Amino acid sequence: MKNLIGIDTEKATKLVIELNDLLANYQLFYQNLRGLHWNIKGKEFFELHLKFEELYNDAVVKVDEIAERILTLEGEPLHTFTDYLKTAEIKEEKNVTNGTKGVEIIVKNFSTLIAKERNILSLAGNADDEGSASLMSDYISETEKTLWMLNSYLK
Repeated sequence: MKNLIGIDTEKATKLVIELNDLLANYQLFYQNLRGLHWNIKGKEFFELHLKFEELYNDAVVKVDEIAERILTLEGEPLHTFTDYLKTAEIKEEKNVTNGTKGVEIIVKNFSTLIAKERNILSLAGNADDEGSASLMSDYISETEKTLWMLNSYLK
């Protein structure tokens, strides 16, 4: 049986589960970025304060896109922090004021996200779900470039 957009319902359900997992992780990532933006101190403040804001603005857009993709696949997006905390692999970060430590956390979080995006890309390909595949492909390309830049910053 196929859903409204022509995706096998069983495959769509698997995609929804993985997209909800990605959504939960992006929500924790977003909140970590907000905390880093607010609490960063030191000589790198001006540079990192702006970078963290750029990253959290991007993350909040992705959160909305992921939730809307879940709805398009006829699923229900997670929408409580209880569910996010229970589901996410990314953990809350608290009281981080050091810039280098903040960038290291972001690199670690992005590494988690990109692995999940690659998994969804594979599932989407198997389901002939071009919408989810395209979304993940775009995210992966952006994340790879951002990871390269952040790793260069840390060297």
